[in-house]
Amino acid sequence: MGSPVSVPFSSFIRIDRKKEEAVYLQIVFQFINAVRTRLLEEGDRLPGSRKIAEDLQVHRKTVVAALAELQEQGWVKTQANIGSFVNDPEVSTAGSSKSGAFQHPPEQAVFAFRKEFILDSPFPESQEELTFTDGTPDYGIIKVEELVRFYASVLRRTKSSRELQPSAQGNLFFRDQLSYYLNVSRGFHLSRNFLLPIAGREQVFSILSRLLIRPGDLVLVENLSYFLPNMIFGQAGAQLKTVPIDEEGMQIDFIQEHFKAGEIRCVYINSRCQYPTTVRLSEGRKIQLLQLAEKYNFVIIEDDADFEFSISKDRKGSLFRKDGGKRVIYTGTFGRFLTPGFQMNFLIAPRDLVEEGSKYLNIFGNPNLMMEKALGEIIHQGDIHRYHRKSQKVVGERKESFAGLLYSHFGQQINFRMPPAGLAFWIEFKAAFSLTQLQEKTSRKGLLIPGICLYQNRELTALRLGFANLEQQEMEKAVGILAEAYWELKETGP
Repeated sequence: MGSPVSVPFSSFIRIDRKKEEAVYLQIVFQFINAVRTRLLEEGDRLPGSRKIAEDLQVHRKTVVAALAELQEQGWVKTQANIGSFVNDPEVSTAGSSKSGAFQHPPEQAVFAFRKEFILDSPFPESQEELTFTDGTPDYGIIKVEELVRFYASVLRRTKSSRELQPSAQGNLFFRDQLSYYLNVSRGFHLSRNFLLPIAGREQVFSILSRLLIRPGDLVLVENLSYFLPNMIFGQAGAQLKTVPIDEEGMQIDFIQEHFKAGEIRCVYINSRCQYPTTVRLSEGRKIQLLQLAEKYNFVIIEDDADFEFSISKDRKGSLFRKDGGKRVIYTGTFGRFLTPGFQMNFLIAPRDLVEEGSKYLNIFGNPNLMMEKALGEIIHQGDIHRYHRKSQKVVGERKESFAGLLYSHFGQQINFRMPPAGLAFWIEFKAAFSLTQLQEKTSRKGLLIPGICLYQNRELTALRLGFANLEQQEMEKAVGILAEAYWELKETGP
């Protein structure tokens, strides 16, 4: 057999220890990419694991784990007493049908199936060094090691498999703790019977669409509104109509002028921090909307996902708090500042709707009872308040810093206000230009601005930019690239 490949692994594998992704998986993915791009060829002999570890400056056990995973996936072949070799399963399978070996499915199905363009993901794969989001937390603020100890403690105390079995009532301990926490933090007065914890936001809206919406039902959303529920409601067959917004939020008069009693099934709204503009619904319009819901006989779905990141803790500000849950179904998040997996979403509604909604949880897989117990312990022991305060402090500092950077780089070119809640700024440019060209320019400079952050029509040129996921140095660099690309566009013209 030939000599091992002379190309150093460090030339095509870069370890990023800041990533949450395990190091051995980073090696696996970048090795596969090297084979696909023909940097490594079929049959190339690999150096020993010790030499690879020295080249990459990682522990030898990490390399052994990566090679084992690659062999399991078919990208490496090992021959006893000879060595390990590169294998390309995507090429090898071309002639595998004759030999009877496993063959992966074809690129295109030979049978028809249903496709939903409205469910296409708006999140592109990112190759850039920096990325703006539409408003996500920095999951490194609260160390994952702190959270894991709660989960490990629950596992140690689990004495029988019966404790892991799902029940019709779910995890009563967690529901009790979560209802207590919501009562304290949001001024509610509810028991667990009116609360349904749900793992993901997508699941919340999917369950509500199954419970409330039939094909053809009219659902009102704000003129600019959150894409996720719109996609899910639309997929359920809802007829979506938009309502204009201004500095006081949704224009309730518009509803009264353009729709009749009995026509509307639901109104979806974020009254605290409208997506994407961050506008807060005024107190007068809250009362007006609740009165109209009673008069017109429709349901209000209030999405309060940004409560944990609000400047003012106005516990009486929600529509649900004013209405008592008669016409309002309240949805929110718990622990959104924690590492994904330790977060929870929920809906609050009349008891019979909660009981019916719980039946749909089986469609999405049984709840993670151990995780729910761990979250319950985080509330019970009071650590959730400490984590929240720490996160709030960092978010507040980054919000002030981001506002300052926008002022210094753009001056009078933009209009924006400090958002009352949430993790993103709404930035309107005074002069029109192509946001797509701006996106292309920043991408070439190493900054991704996803399409969901761009808002442009004849009257509007705006960005919704998240700030909380960026540390100070990253934030300065990202805003600097954005400004550089913007001024270049201004100089060259359309």
